[in-house]
Amino acid sequence: MSQTDIDHIKKIYIEADLLYSESEVEAAINKMAADISAALAESDPVIFTIMNGGLVIGGKLLTKLNFPLEAGYMHATRYRNTTSGHDLEWKVAPMIDFSGRPVLIVDDILDEGHTLAEIISFCHQKGASSVQTAVLVNKLHDRKASEDLKADFVGLDVEDRYIFGYGMDYHGYWRNAPGIFAVKGK
Repeated sequence: MSQTDIDHIKKIYIEADLLYSESEVEAAINKMAADISAALAESDPVIFTIMNGGLVIGGKLLTKLNFPLEAGYMHATRYRNTTSGHDLEWKVAPMIDFSGRPVLIVDDILDEGHTLAEIISFCHQKGASSVQTAVLVNKLHDRKASEDLKADFVGLDVEDRYIFGYGMDYHGYWRNAPGIFAVKGK
């Protein structure tokens, strides 16, 4: 990447609107963990984090779930470091057998939900006894993949803007941003 491109990436962060501070995000993650624990502690679940976006929320949640579980990941994407979706691309399928067991899918954001809907369908087809979802962020708009697509566990709701931070990226950058930010003007 050229210095001009890096300067642009830095400018995006500097000019971004802070929607949720680090402490607000951490409080939301703690609440999600408590809700997930109450729902799944006795069920021997398999928890799959969706990469790359779910990396931060998955890691933070796992350390707060104090009950027996198996954890793994899947890597399916539609964005490929761009700001608009493409066809679903499977990079890594699950490596834990979850047939007959409850599955919790952890991801960074529920935007339109096409990727999440396909992953939910995949888990049902492969024999999960139930499939639930946990997302750090639910984007508020009426463009969901289906009217009934909702996450079971949601940390925060955000307005319909291009956001980054806590695993969500801007052109592959700023997944590490310490809060949830919206790109200025988007």
